[in-house]
Amino acid sequence: MRWLVGWSSIAASFGTAGRVSGQGPGHGPGGYGPGGAPLHGGIADAAHAADPGADAERTVHPVGAQLLWGDPDPLWAVGDWRPDEIRTVTADPSDPFTRLAVLGCCGATDAELRRALYAARGGALRHLTQWSGSYTAVVQAGRRITVVGDLAGARPVFYTPWASGTAYATAALPLADLIEAQLDIGHLAALLACPDSPEALGDGTPYAGVRRIPPGHALILREGSREITGYEQVASLAVAAPEADADRAVEGVREALVDAVRARLTAPRHAPDIPPPYDPGPVPGMGPADRRAARGAPAPGVGADLSGGSASATLALLAAGLPGAPGSLTSPAGARLLAVTFNDLATPQGREDEMERARAIAADPRLHHVVVAAAAEALPYTDLDGPLTDEPGPSLVFAARERRRLAAGAADHFTGHGARQVLDAHPARMADLLMDRRRRHLLRPVAALARSASAAGAAGESLLVPLTVYSAARRLARTTYRAGMEAAAARLREGGATERSSRSSGPVDASLAALTWSRPGPAAGWLTGEALAEVSIRLSAAAGRPPLSLRPGEARARSVLARQAADHRVFEQAVEVRSQRLHAPFLDNQVVRAARALPESLRVQPGARAEILRSVLCSAGVRELPPGWGATAHTPNETATRLGLRAALGDLLDLFAAPLLADAGLIEARVVRQALLDAAEGRPVPLDGLAELVSMELWLHRLLARRGTCWTGTSAARRRAVPEGVPVHRPALS
Repeated sequence: MRWLVGWSSIAASFGTAGRVSGQGPGHGPGGYGPGGAPLHGGIADAAHAADPGADAERTVHPVGAQLLWGDPDPLWAVGDWRPDEIRTVTADPSDPFTRLAVLGCCGATDAELRRALYAARGGALRHLTQWSGSYTAVVQAGRRITVVGDLAGARPVFYTPWASGTAYATAALPLADLIEAQLDIGHLAALLACPDSPEALGDGTPYAGVRRIPPGHALILREGSREITGYEQVASLAVAAPEADADRAVEGVREALVDAVRARLTAPRHAPDIPPPYDPGPVPGMGPADRRAARGAPAPGVGADLSGGSASATLALLAAGLPGAPGSLTSPAGARLLAVTFNDLATPQGREDEMERARAIAADPRLHHVVVAAAAEALPYTDLDGPLTDEPGPSLVFAARERRRLAAGAADHFTGHGARQVLDAHPARMADLLMDRRRRHLLRPVAALARSASAAGAAGESLLVPLTVYSAARRLARTTYRAGMEAAAARLREGGATERSSRSSGPVDASLAALTWSRPGPAAGWLTGEALAEVSIRLSAAAGRPPLSLRPGEARARSVLARQAADHRVFEQAVEVRSQRLHAPFLDNQVVRAARALPESLRVQPGARAEILRSVLCSAGVRELPPGWGATAHTPNETATRLGLRAALGDLLDLFAAPLLADAGLIEARVVRQALLDAAEGRPVPLDGLAELVSMELWLHRLLARRGTCWTGTSAARRRAVPEGVPVHRPALS
């Protein structure tokens, strides 16, 4: 896991630079200066910060850190950052305290970084978010520190009060270690009950006292005092705005997406650092790529997923067609882009069309196609041992399956994550169209839902679908934010979450359920009444706070994108392969910003995402696409999930024999064990809700099993988060 951390405090005389080996002029190895004298500096331990006689040797700094700049407001980068992923510039050599640090993949030149530094020094923060790529920017102007988050939330910023000031980081766990934070059980309950509702989650994290900056905002610190401000203009009035030109908006998406891919291609190439065992030589039936994948090492160069869907295929074809030598460093013949397709041999039914489209796309001579085939060994819920992630996420139960696929990829690997949430229209946008008196644009999406109901065998019900969907959209358009939040809170208190979770959900049911300001998640039906009541209190309190947007479609689309970005961040950490970088260009600032400029009347039409991406490829010179391009991607394979549950049933039942979630008062163990048995036997159970429960239980076990810490130099020998474990007894709700 890679993260940056820093802090700002009222006290400015902490020394200089911190004790980091090899950093700064005159520093010797191991944190000692010339002549072997120990270096003093950094911030004294928070418990002794006001003690003038505190031991100067007891300073706090991250383990394995690289110092970017020192006191009075130090900043560190921690983890296996590549050299080109850390860039710092100063405004003037004579003014070393006006500087900018950019961490991640950024397509800006040094001159553009310096111009943005001048603009940010005057308060124009949006200039720091307009470059292609995915990155975090930190600006220091005297004693003012500004940390800018991204629009989607894939690169969040966290903060916590500490040492008479504020500590910030791009990961929550290091800050939780710093303050020895306990678990925030209310946040975990909200994460299970309403994962798509930022109103329930608020700015909290799983760690009490550690807060998150909302997407599209920046954290500003002035000598320890903090301010959170938005840098993106948000229309908060529910009025009809002039509709943007569709052609120009699609052209903007094309330019942003091409620039995002080009930023990765023009970055320096890195050969994977392959740990032992090295290549043993020829093995019967295995080629070099097979032997490399078996060792878990990516190939040099650039690769991409190729699942047969429109998002991954667009990135693969763009990356293969743009200049930049996407392939190997050493072999001219390997200059083709590596396209990886996963073939599930355990459940091959239902994906034949996608596999055929992937093969047709891979016929492009600029692509080198690799098919990763696996059977029972790659089912969901297999190999539940994995790394500790910063936060819980449902991808933990699928990590081994995805890691097997990504190990056959390249050192820089493109994924299509986030395309659906960025380009597709949330069903609640139909209510926005009604608010703007654009009813005629509802004809095609409503007709498509009616056809899907008819294809599912409900011909009689399909006749009522247009009226039902229109009535639900009209009801949402007339429901205020406050009334919607209060209704959602009442639904949780009255057990509506259990009723909704037990129903099967087709396209029509899913659209109707999404036509609301807030809805319970798939795991809400298994939570205890006390946990649901606490989440309902959070929703009721949020009803009195105005949202970023009063338009329900826009608000729900932003919240769903933020949830997807958070899940992608957990996915990156859970499936991490040594020396590999995963790139999700659809979550970049410029792509998200360009997609938001698309007119709603274009986005709500069936197949809009496929048509937009077809236009992107056509402008890039790719005009021949296989039949079925843009067909709705398959839903997560329910058969594979049930097979994995059945194979891992014994381990899962042992996991929930005495679950930590039950100790926290969130679930009843016998209820979840029965749900696992029902799912393994094929009974109708929300499988995505079970994945969230199992993932959170796994995450809690990994968190409590860790013995290390992110910090050294503290007064305590080992300062870490949740030192007392999960609280067993919780106070009753008043």
